[in-house]
This record gives sequence, structure tokens and C-alpha cells, in this order.
Amino acid sequence: MPTQSIDYSKATVERGYTDRLLRVDLNSRKIVVEKIPDEMRSMFVGGRGYCLKLVYDGTHSETTYDSPENVLALAGGPFCGESGFAGTGKFIVGSISPLTRTFCDSNVGGYFFPLVKQAGFDAIAITGKSAKDVMVIIDGDRGKIEIVDAPETEFSLLEAEKVIDQYKGEGTPAGVAFVCAGRGARETLFGCVNSIYYDVRRKRCRAKQAGRGGLGTVMRTKGLRGIVVKCDISAGISNRPADREQLRDAGKKIRSVIREVDPNSMSLGTQGTTSLIDMMNPHHLLPINNYQYGSDERAKDVSGKIFENRVFEQRKPDGCFAGCNLACTKGCEQYTLKSGPHAGKTVAVDGPEYETAAAVTNLGIFDIDGMLEYAWYCDEYGLDTISAGVVMSFLFEAYERHILTPEDTGGLKLEWGRVDTVLELLHRMASGEKGLAKEAGKGVRQMKHYIASLVASRNGQLSGEIMAELELFAMESKGLEFSMYITKESLAQQGGYGFALKGPQHDEAWLIALDQIKKELPTFEKKASALKWFPLFRTWFNIVGLCKLPWIDVRHPEAKNTEDPAKNLPTIEYYLGLVNGTLGTQKTLDDLLAESERSYLLHKLINLRQGLGTREHDVIPLRAKAPVYMNEFLSRKAYYQQYLADVAGIQVNGMGDDEMLTALQKYRNGQYEKLTDVVYQEKGYDPNGIPRDETLVRLGFNKDEYLNIVQAARERV
Repeated sequence: MPTQSIDYSKATVERGYTDRLLRVDLNSRKIVVEKIPDEMRSMFVGGRGYCLKLVYDGTHSETTYDSPENVLALAGGPFCGESGFAGTGKFIVGSISPLTRTFCDSNVGGYFFPLVKQAGFDAIAITGKSAKDVMVIIDGDRGKIEIVDAPETEFSLLEAEKVIDQYKGEGTPAGVAFVCAGRGARETLFGCVNSIYYDVRRKRCRAKQAGRGGLGTVMRTKGLRGIVVKCDISAGISNRPADREQLRDAGKKIRSVIREVDPNSMSLGTQGTTSLIDMMNPHHLLPINNYQYGSDERAKDVSGKIFENRVFEQRKPDGCFAGCNLACTKGCEQYTLKSGPHAGKTVAVDGPEYETAAAVTNLGIFDIDGMLEYAWYCDEYGLDTISAGVVMSFLFEAYERHILTPEDTGGLKLEWGRVDTVLELLHRMASGEKGLAKEAGKGVRQMKHYIASLVASRNGQLSGEIMAELELFAMESKGLEFSMYITKESLAQQGGYGFALKGPQHDEAWLIALDQIKKELPTFEKKASALKWFPLFRTWFNIVGLCKLPWIDVRHPEAKNTEDPAKNLPTIEYYLGLVNGTLGTQKTLDDLLAESERSYLLHKLINLRQGLGTREHDVIPLRAKAPVYMNEFLSRKAYYQQYLADVAGIQVNGMGDDEMLTALQKYRNGQYEKLTDVVYQEKGYDPNGIPRDETLVRLGFNKDEYLNIVQAARERV
């Protein structure tokens, strides 16, 4: 097909915004530049808020992930691309998800959206479906946007430099970035979006991932291979703040805290997020064998210190965007692949991040080479490392419990600790091989039904009986696979996963450290209160284009002297300096929370519109609340005995192990239901999880279209 293009006048960034939206319809190949309405900006701010609004407006209750009208939205926020402050390379990708069947979004770093912003856009909305794979090219230097045919070969991490070289022209490699989705995203429902940029210090391309929810699958379903942006940044990047000195002062202060605190706490600057392995394992929070166990002595072989000393090449600064001295974007510069289509090639591996490494321990593997191989191939194929790992661990446990047989698995021995089996299954999923691998690529929720039907047909059992057992350890909720934390002993994190609007993803409510490690949420009331406040403030980061790590993982030394240390209020003051220095406002923390709550409510309304979003959809599997089987209970028997006696008030003397396990499960289920009631009340919902009218009115959602969604949900339950 012929190239389609438009010329445009590049809007400049002013006080954090360009106020321009780029729309691309792949059906008609129509490209339009629009002004973002003032009401949209004031209500939804940017980033996640813009993605929510674009998807809400462009879709309807019958829209599925592969519907032509489905919107693939990408947006930064007013602080995305601000090199005077730490953690500002983040942007959001959002759409109707193939896994959750409603809105899902994922945040990702790199240079892509800072360059898009400098090229003149606060958001991009892609609709339609192209019969032939295409690319979108945004050339901010020439003021030109094009839709061109994609190359015959797949976008590959190995080929990334060629794409950069093709489009940089006379500029520098740092002035080009792109997002794309690999062949695995085409073959599965949990494809990720790779955000690829050129690292001038390492002199190679690097990849960060918008991993959750199958957004790369949406991209490939649309026939979109990728989006390239080009913009000359040799003179620097600026959001043209209202008060540059106020912003610089805030940026200087937060960088100072990072320099002082991180080396003596999380060590993110030297170990990346692999430091979390050492944090989680001693507290029984590291997932092992499909979340059955939370600790293993073999974790010492894959500790953050091992990665620091043997794997990561230390080059500072090592952030995913300029100005961030947290420098947690680690990588291995030389690793020789041992499996798959690229066996024998020496590659650079970005990360692995904690979530990726823990997805491998969740398969019973404590081998750094296995983690590097898994991480690189997931990125190469465009697969979410979390969903891929969890679906495989679910299959491994079904095999362990003799629900699946070698006949069902095509001869694969799904045994814990077998790196070769994990990688073979990964390669099969990415290639779309028919049978078990193809079904596994649809995620845990659909895999449950496949296994139940398969076993029932083979054994003459009722599929409902098999499904009932599978649901005990199928680690998904709302269709999304759990991220990598054991929650059996943390009621707060159970709620953080269960009430998360996109499904059990830690970026909305990561309370595991506060609850179980630091013991800062000791009472039921504190846990419930945290489950309102923390999701709102964490959501705020996603609507403004910021990374959460400088706030949540680098605690200000003075936080301990405040009434609520977990909120890290001294650092929040620096964020207020960023906000008001950029926008020229006098906003308070309450203003930021209100902005976040509006975006949060719109997500809830989309869920309800899609026929979801009520209490029944906030359930989590028993494995997330308590031990399911006796082996889990016995591995922590002393702890559970004491818990039953001291917390649940149950007399355990004379009780057998089976009785104690049953009592524990009953108590934990009851606590979760009680928590649900209290958190719904805190959020302004009724007992079915539906927003009350006064909540809609308070947040400006009193239009008939919103009221009708809520009324339909009430009638449904």
C-alpha cells in the first residue's frame, strides 16, 4: 500500500504540556492532529488519565481487544521528560486487554515518550486494523507523520540498532526511539510492548517493557509493528516550567536523598531491582513453585549481590532517562544464549528486573544463566515475563499433582527446576505451536478451562470438579496473572491485589513491604486505610509521567519522625515542588489525590460498563490467602499455629494438622470478606463494589452516561 503522510506544525511544550493529540486510524490510514480539550486536561491530567479517557470515549460495552474500534493509547504526563528531576522517563500504554477484557494499562520507561512530547504530542491514539503490517513514523524534525509498510522481518532486539540507524539521519542515535511488539505478542494474549532507545553510555540499544495485560498483543492485532519517533534533542529537553528555580530545587533535593539513602538500603543503583530477592526471601515472600513457598536457601545463588558482582556492568548514571540518579536500569553486556533460534549468539541482556527473576524462582529455578536466557527471550519475543512465568508454573503444579500427564504435555516433563523444559515451552508458546503451548499462550484463566475439559474428557470426570481444584492454585484474578509476591501472610497485599482495577499487579498497591517486612500496618484499620490512600497516590505517578521508585523505595531520613512514615511525606514535598514549579500552581497533596481519584473512578466505570467491576470480580484464589495443600502448611507450621492462637483466637491444642489447615483457610477467607466491606466503604462504594451516587457527584461524574453505567451495574447484581 502507498505511504500515507501529513505535515504538521510542531506544538512546543509549555508548562509540561503540548495539548496536542495524535490520532491514527489504521483502517483508513487517516492521520489527524487534534487539540486536547481543556476539560480532558483538567479532569484527567495526562498519562494514565488520558489513556483511560481515550479508551472510554472510543470503545463501548461490546468492544473486545481485537475490535477495530479498540483504542491503543499511549501517553506521558506533564512531568514526563523533565531531566531536572529523577524518574521522569515513564509513560503509559493502555487499551481493552485480551486478558482482562476491560481497560488495562502498563507503565514503561525509556526515551520514547519524552521524544514524542518534544515532537509535539501529549498522547497518541491508534484505532482500526491494517490488513498488512505497518509502522507509524513521527518525525519531529521535519514536522511529518507517516504510515509505512513494515519490513518483512520481525522487529528484533538484535536488529534494533538498524532501526535507529535508518531513522536518525544526520542526528544522534539518542534522538530516535521506538515501541514495537515481537512475534510472541502475535501468537499469545500476553504480548508486551518493547520501548527501545539508544544508551549513549553503553553504546547499544536497550529495551524496557510495558508488560502487563497483553498490550503488545493489541498492537500486533491491529497490524501495527511499531511506532518510531525522531526528534533532535542535542540542545536538551525541557518542559518549559513556570518556575525553573523551584523545579531545580526540588530535583536537587530528591537526588540528594537518593544519593544518601539508596546505597544503604535497597541498593537499586548497583543491584537494580534484583535487590528485592534478598529482601523478600528471608520474609517468606519470594514465590517458589507456583507460590507454594516463600523462601528457599538456594536464593543465595541468585541474590542481588551476585548480580552486582558477577552480572551487571556498573556504569553510572544508568537510568532509563536523563536526570535520574537512582540508576536502577541494570544489564548484562555479554551473555551467550544456550537455547532457541539464537543459540550460540552473544547478546546483551537488559535486567533482569525482580519480577522476571522471581518468575523463574517460581518455577523452582535458582540459576542466573536461566534467568538471563528467560529474560532475553521474553523481550525478544515480546512476552510479558510475569504472565509467561505464572502460566508455566500453573502447568507445572497441575503436572506435579497428576492432573496433567506426559501425554497431555506433548512429552514435556513439567518438573520444578528444569531450565531446559521452561525454555522449550517458552519457545513453543512464542511460535504459536498447536496444543498445550498454544493454549498456554492464552493465559491462566483460559488455561483452567482447557485443562478441566481435557482431563474430564480423558478420565470421564465432571469438568466442574476438576475446575474447582484448579481454581485453588490458578494464580490469576480478573484474568491477569499475579505479580511476584507471596500474599498468604499479608492481608494488606491480598487486598492490594484483589481490589486493583486492572487485576493483581503491584504497581497499583504494593503494600507487601509495609505490611509484612516493616510492620507499619499492624491493625486491620491501618490496612484498610492504606488500601485507599496508596492506590490513589501510586496512580498519581502513572497519570503524570513519573517513576514511583524514588518515592516508595528510597525513604527520606526524616520520614521516621512523621505520623505516618510509610507515606514518605518529606519526599512528597519535593513532588509538590515539581508540580507547582512546572505548572505555576499552588496545589496540595489533597489536590493530587483528587486528580488521581478521578482517573481511578473512570477505570472502575469502564470495568462496570464491560459487565465486570463488581464484588465477584474482586475475588482472589485461595492460594493468595492461605496454604491450599498440606505441604504448604507444614513448611510454615509453627508460624501458622501461632497465628491461629494469637491473631485468630483459635485454641489449637489438640487439633490435627488437617483441622488447623481448614480453620486457617476459613479465618483467612473471612478476613478478606471483612476487608472488602471496609475498603469499599472507604472508597465510596456500596457492598457490591459499585460507586455510590455521592461519589460520582463529588468527583464530577454526574453526567447521565456515567450514572447509567452505575445503574445498569446495580440492576445486574
